[in-house]
Amino acid sequence: MEELFELRTYIEGGRYADALVLLGEMEEMSREDKINKIESFVDVLLIHLIKRHAEKRATRSWEASIHNSLRQIEKTNKRRKAGGHYLTESELRESVEESYHPSLKYASLEAFGGAFDEAGLARKVDESQIKKEALELILKAQQAPKRRTKDMKKLH
Repeated sequence: MEELFELRTYIEGGRYADALVLLGEMEEMSREDKINKIESFVDVLLIHLIKRHAEKRATRSWEASIHNSLRQIEKTNKRRKAGGHYLTESELRESVEESYHPSLKYASLEAFGGAFDEAGLARKVDESQIKKEALELILKAQQAPKRRTKDMKKLH
């Protein structure tokens, strides 16, 4: 809110260059907030994919968390008015890469009742396969709204 007050002050005072600089900062803050939110959901997605791969089973709770994470990533990453996405495919890939090891640590606390440490759990899964699956699921979720729109147009 302080930024909005400051922006108003700049505009009312005719300080347009300062207002534009502040707008740029506000846009960057907004983008960073979106990225942080997306990365939090990538963490949750990876934790549950790691557990599913390690234990070679799935619970309804894990599947619900995976589905919710994908939905929230798609929703947060979508640019509503401008169209497109905040994070590109390569930035999403980078996010998956960066989130994997912290997610593995948290998954080790839950998988098999916490019987394995991070290194032990890592030996039970294929890291590259999980990362690949995570990215594919994210990209597929981003395409789903487009497919639904096309399907609706076919009905009319």
